[in-house]
Amino acid sequence: MEPVSLIVLLVMGTLAGAINAAVGSGSLLTLPVLLALGIPPGVAVRTNTIGILFSTFGSVYGYRREIAEEKGNLGPLMAVTAVCATGGALLLLISPTGALDVIVPLLIVFALGMVVFQKRITAALRSSQERRAARRAAGSTATAAAERGRGPVTAAGPALEGGAATEAGTDAIVGAASRSPYRSPGLIGTMGAASVYGGYFTAAQGILYLGVLGAFTGRSMRSVNSIKNLLSLIVNLAAATVYLIAHFVLGVEIVWLATAAIAVGALLGGYFGAHLAKRMPEWLLRGIIVAVALFALVRQIL
Repeated sequence: MEPVSLIVLLVMGTLAGAINAAVGSGSLLTLPVLLALGIPPGVAVRTNTIGILFSTFGSVYGYRREIAEEKGNLGPLMAVTAVCATGGALLLLISPTGALDVIVPLLIVFALGMVVFQKRITAALRSSQERRAARRAAGSTATAAAERGRGPVTAAGPALEGGAATEAGTDAIVGAASRSPYRSPGLIGTMGAASVYGGYFTAAQGILYLGVLGAFTGRSMRSVNSIKNLLSLIVNLAAATVYLIAHFVLGVEIVWLATAAIAVGALLGGYFGAHLAKRMPEWLLRGIIVAVALFALVRQIL
């Protein structure tokens, strides 16, 4: 591989690491470059995944305090994410090379759509979640009112007084509120599906995770960004482990020089570049991602 190509990958890896820490979708900078260098799609995805893994090490370390605050609630979510990401990586290994020539351009288009329409997708998911929460709250209120009106009969015989019913209802609401949204079955199941995509393709997975986490927790993108970075680390680590085993056992190809260039840049970008990425205008970040990805897309098609 030529020195100029390695320098380009190093620079793109640094930018990708910074973007991953702040938003996500950094692989849409590095993966298209690998494809533009003539590396086959499957090899490019594996090479990029192992290299970009180092960006998540840096970003998770930078968010270590925020992650520590939620660590007691993340066990099931982390386990499902790891298993599903492993499945996605295995799916890439068994996908025929000819199929990848068609699938990868389609996935780039899909990832680009998530980048361009991120705000609309996130708003739609959050609106749907809020409507479901409002319906559940209305149903709980109606049930509580009915119970107060007819006085529920206990096993001991006498009906509960209105005050007792109200107190029981309040306790139930407080108990529900005390449960972490990160333990929600809906969130865990949806993140499992998203992790299959992440293990298979990696590009723009962070944006997808931000949308899912924001919608199901009701929290801002900034507040769930730490957990997004942790889950991205788990997905990339699971996929990289699969690819490394396949490389040493089955001889599956990985371009190690390209991996090293991306890894060095991604590690630096993930740790030091997050603040820069957050200060860059959003239109500039999206513009760079879209331009590079479109260039690779055109090259793939032609």
